[in-house]
Parts: sequence; C-alpha cells; structure tokens
Amino acid sequence: MGLANGGDVVTGDPGVWRLLGENHCNASARFMLLDLRGKKALVTGIANNKSIAWGIAQQLHAAGAELGVTYLPDDKGRFEGKVRELTAPLSPTLFEPLNVQDPAQIEAVFAKVKEQWGQIDVLVHCLAFAGKDELIGDYSNISPEGFARALEVSAYSLAPLCKHAKPLFSEGGSVITLSYLGAERAIPNYNVMGVAKAALEASVRYLAAELGEKQVRVNAISAGPIRTLASSAIGGILDMIHNVEEKAPLHRTVTQDEVGGTAAFLASNLASGITGQTIYVDAGYCITGM
Repeated sequence: MGLANGGDVVTGDPGVWRLLGENHCNASARFMLLDLRGKKALVTGIANNKSIAWGIAQQLHAAGAELGVTYLPDDKGRFEGKVRELTAPLSPTLFEPLNVQDPAQIEAVFAKVKEQWGQIDVLVHCLAFAGKDELIGDYSNISPEGFARALEVSAYSLAPLCKHAKPLFSEGGSVITLSYLGAERAIPNYNVMGVAKAALEASVRYLAAELGEKQVRVNAISAGPIRTLASSAIGGILDMIHNVEEKAPLHRTVTQDEVGGTAAFLASNLASGITGQTIYVDAGYCITGM
C-alpha cells in the first residue's frame, strides 16, 4: 500500500500505514506509524463475514496484531465451524467458546489468554442481543426478562470481560466496544437496544476511569447502520440505511472495514491520549438535524 504525498510514494510492510513527513512542509514534521505488530488482540462477536467484528479483526490483522477469536457455542457446533473457517486466513492463535451469560466461560477464556499469551493488549467487545419482541411495539410493554437479558448481554458483559482482562493488560492497552446512535436518540424499532447501548456508553466512561491507572484506554465506536446478522432483527433496517444514504453528509452509509480502521487506530499508540469516548463512524449522520 502506498501514499502519494507531494509526488512521492511511501510504501511499507503489508498492513503498516506510514505517513512520512521528511522533506515536506517543515523540518519538524514527524514520522507516524500505525503498527500493531507484537500486540495481542482478543476479538469477540464474529458470527459471519457480515459482522462488524469481522471487519475489525481483518484490520487488526492487517496492522500486524496477533489475534484471538471467540465464538458463541451451540449444541450442534454450527457457529464454531463457521467462525473457524472464516477466520482461518487470519491465523488466530486463540480460538475459544464464549457465552458471556456463563461466568465460567468468561473465566476460562482469560485463563487461556494468561496461559498462552501471558498478557493482552487489545480487547474488542462486539456483543449485543435482544429478542425481536423487545425491539417492536411500545417500549413500555417490555418484559422484565427481556430487559434484563438485553442489558446483560449488550452492556453488562463488558464489565466482567474487563475485570478478567485487567490483571493481564499491558500498559497502553485498549478496550473497544460497539455502540449506535440509538443510545442517545429514539430510533424506531430499536427500543431496549437503545437503552442497552446507552448503558454501554456509560460503562465505557466508568471503565475508562477505572483502567486509566494502568494506562489502559476504553472507547466505543458508534457505527452507522450496516446490514449484519444482528441488524436483521431490527424492523426497517433497510429504511434506516437508505435514510442515512440520503441525509448523511457523505451521502452513504459506512462499511465494516471503515469501522475496523477506526478500531485499529484506537488500538494503536496513535490514540494513546483518547479514552472514555464514543467515536462516531457513520458518514456524519449524527451531526444532521433533519
């Protein structure tokens, strides 16, 4: 990959982005490098090749990170086989089952991280769930069970993952999670998931305050609507995407790779001063009034 800069093309190792300022602009121009080589990144939430987590995993790998991948176990092993086949080209050195509603599985994953890696540099949380009945109709009709389940998987789960990762984090580590505009605006057919995302964004701030002492950063990416397995449960998802394409400043929606690129940045030393933030990757849609 190369960057044209004043007629010069700068190339580097695969997956490494270089912005070279020598002989351009002024003598104080600095060399900047997005380089995740040597970093170990655990990615949760990959379901298929449409998953945002898949876009993130690809970009982390391209930047040189060593990957660990979790999958949601099921009785017939269908998810395991699909995720294993999909992620094989990325050569993950950890491949573990993880249902965040099972504390024993969370503990087992990080025991494996400690045994095989010794430390962790990047934790990617791409986990959310709500039943279809909790996404349609009047929000006031939500059942206590549906509310508790959505909040447990989509928001609370970040806390125990960080708890177990905390003693294993290297200095300068990074936690990245996924949010959506429904955390702060009432989005049709989003209902309890919006409440869960709001709780998730609040959790990001509290975890950033807690982990900052170890120089570990915690941030959320608020992505625009993308067609994924999870978003297919949202009624009118195509209308949401078309609305963004019409009204966003860039007049399009975003891709998994664009969200992944932001995650790679947040995982890198280039983002060393950013924590507790929600970064919008939505083609600018969040700034519009109408």
